[in-house]
Amino acid sequence: MTPKPRYRRTHPDHQPPKAPKPPKSDVGGPVVVPVVEFTITADGAMTVTVDGAAYLPEPFAPGWRREAFPTILDALTARYRSPLRVQVHEADGSTFTDIITPPRERPTPKPWDTPAPVAVVSPPVRAAQPVLHQVAGAGFVPGEDVAVAIIHAHTDASSDGTARTLLTAEQAALAVTGEVILLGRISGTLSIGRIQ
Repeated sequence: MTPKPRYRRTHPDHQPPKAPKPPKSDVGGPVVVPVVEFTITADGAMTVTVDGAAYLPEPFAPGWRREAFPTILDALTARYRSPLRVQVHEADGSTFTDIITPPRERPTPKPWDTPAPVAVVSPPVRAAQPVLHQVAGAGFVPGEDVAVAIIHAHTDASSDGTARTLLTAEQAALAVTGEVILLGRISGTLSIGRIQ
């Protein structure tokens, strides 16, 4: 038995695949990125422009200050919903430029995508009791306010002029030397004690 010859089918209208075209934008034309310029003075006051037009605070609000920088960027990225070209001009003459992109919006789940809540009953969890450390000092004026450094709180001196404070484990961990200062706000008495 002789094998049958294999014939290739040819398609005269067959063309090599074309490269995909870039997607068309709804608006058409080039994408324009808003330019936000911050000019900061030596005292921290700031002027803001968006594409050359002044961007001002709300009426009767104080003028922009350096501290408002993140708030302004959040408001502008929410408004434009596109990347922003940010230029910062400092009082010393230095300039900083960056592209800030808005956070990605997460799609809201459809009602049929959200699973029904399941009631789970778990036994109540008892809160762990805090571990407290004591620091004491003497020589204070009776009843005076005594500061505790690392200043987490104030305590009062007792009627005999002694003062003590209780620190949580987290607060005591911040005193890396293991020492705490008690400072009398009236007498000026300074007592350095070790955490017990």
